[in-house]
Formats: sequence, structure tokens, C-alpha cells
Amino acid sequence: MAQTATKQTCYLLDTSIILDDPLHILRLYDNNENAVLINDIVLAELNNKKDDTRGDAGFRAREFFRFSDNEQGRTIEFSELPECVQKCAKIHGKECNDKYYRLSVNFPHANLVDNQVGDDVPLYIIYRKSYEIAKSYKQEYGLNDAKIGEIAQDYHLTLLTNDISFKIASEVQGITTQSIRNARVERPDEIEFASTYTYQGEEPILEDLEEHLNFEQMTFIQEAGNDKSQIYETGIQKYALMNNHHLEWCDFDKRFGEFYDDNLIRPINLEQKFYFTMLTHPQNYITVVSGATGSGKTLIALQAGLDLLNEGIVEGIIYARNTVTANDQQSELGFRKGDEGQKLGYFMYPLYSAINFTIEHMKKRSIDSQVEYTGNINSMKQETATESFMVKHSIEVMDIAHLRGTTISKKFVIIDEAQNLTAATLKLIGTRMGDETRLVVMGDPNQIDHPFLSKRRNALVALLQKAQTENYIAGVQLRHTIRSEIANWFDKNF
Repeated sequence: MAQTATKQTCYLLDTSIILDDPLHILRLYDNNENAVLINDIVLAELNNKKDDTRGDAGFRAREFFRFSDNEQGRTIEFSELPECVQKCAKIHGKECNDKYYRLSVNFPHANLVDNQVGDDVPLYIIYRKSYEIAKSYKQEYGLNDAKIGEIAQDYHLTLLTNDISFKIASEVQGITTQSIRNARVERPDEIEFASTYTYQGEEPILEDLEEHLNFEQMTFIQEAGNDKSQIYETGIQKYALMNNHHLEWCDFDKRFGEFYDDNLIRPINLEQKFYFTMLTHPQNYITVVSGATGSGKTLIALQAGLDLLNEGIVEGIIYARNTVTANDQQSELGFRKGDEGQKLGYFMYPLYSAINFTIEHMKKRSIDSQVEYTGNINSMKQETATESFMVKHSIEVMDIAHLRGTTISKKFVIIDEAQNLTAATLKLIGTRMGDETRLVVMGDPNQIDHPFLSKRRNALVALLQKAQTENYIAGVQLRHTIRSEIANWFDKNF
């Protein structure tokens, strides 16, 4: 029986749309508000992509086929197509000779994210035995695109493609086209979680508290006036986090003075103080942080983890990051020398550097530093000190690939280099987190090494964007490089 939704828009999807994110099918369907179609060319291209086990496109092609339910699929007649497709009852003045298939695509749990009522989406496939364009097409490339365009033109469908050349060629022929990039963050540099306000009087007053999300960072600068009606800053500043639509005041002088563990390294600027405060906040379980090279992302996260460990809030610290570099297959974990622990060590230098820095700080305060911490007299002793520190403080390193099938409970989990993770990998990580676990996801969106990701499309910026609209995620940006003038120059100029 034909669909009855007369105001439906019928979308024909190019392969690039599904490879961007198979969930686009669910979003476009929009609880039966629209109809979603592909043709046999797109299905064949997806099938060819699924054998690519190294690329993001291969993963998304396989994900599409995992979502597809073959048992619910069946061939259908033209009269069973959505009404918006049937408006073209004739093609070039003759009855349609194409074949049609209705595939059921299931998105388990996706409705919780995308506000969908159901998770069973009908996807209609148009099969054409012989394409007219193939008889006259002379170019070396682009025939498949031309065949998809032929279907869109004959059925008067809205063509969705992220291929700019295909989009232009289709529009020239009068085909209605659109693009959709749900995973793309258009202006990642404009994401902001900190605000500065001025106030007069003894206490700051902030109107419209309801508009602010949890863990937004607020700086209040006191102003005063003189007899000449001039306004000047008094030098008094107050700091607060937003929490449950209330200002939660931060007394950083006390927090990082008399109430701070002297064995830990203190945050040295305002960004780091907010960062540490959020990481150790009793109501915060997910933090996403972007920071330039040398801004203290890993070092401060380690101090926060040690603080939570000392308080008994967590039972250990886990550090994980990708173990595959962008363009060097020989750097993969399996190609490295040594056992698994030694192989992982090649990729854990940021953590080891933070640990060694912490050890040097603790040595200065240790009554008997030679007993608890061996010094850095030579590399062998430094390595032993690092290993001893990790054992004592229950610090583990882990390959992200090994998170599958595990549940991590009551741990402080640090995920580094998140700008080189896909959204699918981040979802894998997040779904492994158990009760009472704290998760911090960090990275630098300006240092993309993954061949299939970009500054605007990666797990880090996607989570930063989520933090702008979700109370459950705390976001922070560390923009000050403190490692060295050299590091600061390269970060700003390359």
C-alpha cells in the first residue's frame, strides 16, 4: 500500500552521504516526515567499500550493512513506493520499467540521541537495468555519479551529495541538490566555555542563569566609579562555575593554597585552575578539553587523577590513546619491537613525561627521596622510577582497541589525542565506562594526523560541540602554551 504522507520530501542519497554517517538515513526520515531512497549504484559502491578494513569509509560502509535487516527486505511494486515518488508515474512519456526494493534499516538506541520515535526506517532502492546516460557518456570518470543523477532527474527527487563536483554538475542539469555533514563542526575555533563579566557593588549579579550550562567558567571583574563619573576596574576578580543554574564560587587562593596537596603540581594559570576544579568536581563525570601543545592537558589531568585517587573517589588511573600514526604503517603496534607493554610505551610519552615531571616535584618534598623515588641520574633509573610510580598509584596504559568488550568502573580515564579519533571510536570508548568512572577526553584540533579526519571533523571537536548544548559534559579550552617559547611559536605559526 502506498505511503499517505502527501507533504513528504523524497531524498535520493549519494554514497558520500552514507559514508559521512549512516545515521543520516534516520535523521532524514524524521519519523516518516520524508522518504529516503538510493539506487543500485550506491548499493554497489557501499559493497565495494566495506572490505576496506583500514579506512573510516570502510567502517561506515560496514556499519550501513550491519544496520540493514535483510530478513525484513522485499521487492515491491511501483504502487508501493512513497507517494512523493509516485508523482512521477511516467519517465520520458512511458511507464516506469525500473525495479524496486524496500529495505528495513534498524538503528538500535539511536532514537535516544536523535529524538526518533522508532528505529525501523524504510529505505527504498531503485534498480535500473540500463541507464540512458551510459550510452553517450564519454568521460573517463564520473559515470556512476551520472547514473545517480539520472535517477534523481527522472523521479524529480532531491539529490543529497557531499561531492562538490557532482553537486555542481547536477545543479547545472536542473536537479535539486543539497549537502549534509552532520559530523562536521563548521567553526571549531569559535567554541567557547568561558565568559567574563563586569559588576559594581559588593557581589556580582548575573541575570538569566537558566541560559547557562553546567560547568561554564565565569570571571567577574569589579568596577567602581569616581566623582567624575569615570568607571575603573578595582582589581578585584571573582570566579565561578555554573552548576544547576546557580553560581558555584571558586576560591582558587584557598583551593590551590592551604587546601592543596603539596605533593601535587599546582595549576599555574586561570585556565588550568578551572580545568583541575572541573576534573575533581563531585558532579562531573565527563570532561572534554582542547589545548595547544604544552598547555598542560595531560599534566593537570594526571594531578587531578592522583587527587581523586588519594581521596578514594577512584581506584586507579587509565591512560589510552591511538596506537596508529597517520602515514606510517610500520609504526602500528604490531610492527614495533618488544612485548605488548613495550610496544605501548612508544605511544605513551606524554603520560611518562607528566609522570617524570611529577616525580621530580615529589622528590623535592620527599623525606627520603632515594627510598621512594630513584632520581634521574641515568635513563635506567628514570625508567625504574616511572614504573614504580605507576604501580604505586595504580596507573595503567591501554590500547584503545582493547577497550572493546570491557567495562571500566571507578577509574579516572584519560583519552589523549582525541582529534585523531573518529566519532565511532569515541562512542566505543564512552560505552565502556562503568559506574563511578570519570572520563576526560583531550586533544588539539590543530594537530590532525589521521588521513580520514580534519580540523572540522573528528571526535574531539564533535564532543566539544556537544558540550556547548549538553549539561552532562564539561568543556574547557587551554589556549596558553607554557612548555617553551619555541613550542608556542610553532603552535601559532604552523
